[in-house]
Amino acid sequence: MSRITTHILDTSAGLPAQGVAVHLFRQQEEDWTAIASGHTNQDGRVTDLLQKKEILTAGVYKLRFETQPYFDTRGINSFYPFVEVVFFINDQQHYHVPLLLNPFGYSTYRGT
Repeated sequence: MSRITTHILDTSAGLPAQGVAVHLFRQQEEDWTAIASGHTNQDGRVTDLLQKKEILTAGVYKLRFETQPYFDTRGINSFYPFVEVVFFINDQQHYHVPLLLNPFGYSTYRGT
């Protein structure tokens, strides 16, 4: 499993959000460098964003969730065209960053 994983639950439907593009970036001074990309699976998860043994240095990272296409394919108007979650990594633990999503709001937390 990747050191960074995510899971998206569409709370308006009570279902995993399948097929959402997710991009991982690392901050370098004022710029963001793309590291990896993937799409959520049938269970709304991205478990293979990074290679299993890939080491990440301490620093600031962000996940960008492309939410607009997900809602567009369902014919649902939404407020947020994308969601960016910025977080800090300071060790080699597993980081799970879930996203609870609906057309007009979202929340996130550090999962296990």
